[in-house]
Amino acid sequence: MRLFNTVTIRTPESVELEFVLAGVGSRAVALTLDYLCLGAGLLTLAIVYSFLLVRLLELDAILTIPSETVQLWITAIAALLAFGIYIGYFALFETWWYGQTPGKRYAKIRVIRDDGQPERLPQATLRSLLRPIDDILFIGFFCILLGKTEKRVGDWLAGTLVVQTDPAASGQIQVPERAQTIGNDLLALADVTRLTPDDFATLREFLQRRQAMSTKAKTLVSDQLARRFKDHLGLETLPTEMTTDTFLEALYWAYQQRQ
Repeated sequence: MRLFNTVTIRTPESVELEFVLAGVGSRAVALTLDYLCLGAGLLTLAIVYSFLLVRLLELDAILTIPSETVQLWITAIAALLAFGIYIGYFALFETWWYGQTPGKRYAKIRVIRDDGQPERLPQATLRSLLRPIDDILFIGFFCILLGKTEKRVGDWLAGTLVVQTDPAASGQIQVPERAQTIGNDLLALADVTRLTPDDFATLREFLQRRQAMSTKAKTLVSDQLARRFKDHLGLETLPTEMTTDTFLEALYWAYQQRQ
């Protein structure tokens, strides 16, 4: 019997990847830590708001604007900033860290799309906007606890899953010296910035997970990714003879150098 639910996703390369769902416990730990970080940010905003309000009210005799109007404007600005911090915390972290916030990174979980691709800004923003609905009366908790795919309302509408971080996909990618040399040559042959962030995330995901893949699956995905990226960059010829794995490593290195 499995202790955790799993989900199997078929990639565009027709390879099935199995992910372990995060579970309500890991998500609760991550959310608690994130709310502590978020609370610290909102507390800082409240202190700044109080300081500015007191200072402006002290200048009431100098200002021609009534103090009630000043207080109303400061309060409105502070409320907008608080809303922006609340929404932006989750949306921006999950976008920049490929589905992770500080809490999720500590709990070793992350958000992915239903097709297995990394979460991007539209999905992260939608999940963040719907978070208050999930928090009301613990709606999200019961959705995660009772649902087969352990999705809260924000996950259903954004088309995302929260999964455990694959140990095989953690750590730095070691790029051999030969691939680094070829990567420098690729910079002179093509504009590697034509690769989108999703392309780079897919490339990085493969290089991180390939050791855990079967030989047949690894060869299939490597060939298809190399062909797709080569066509996308308009590379009719390569600097030298190389395997598809070496080409992908070189492309990964080149993209990082250009960025």
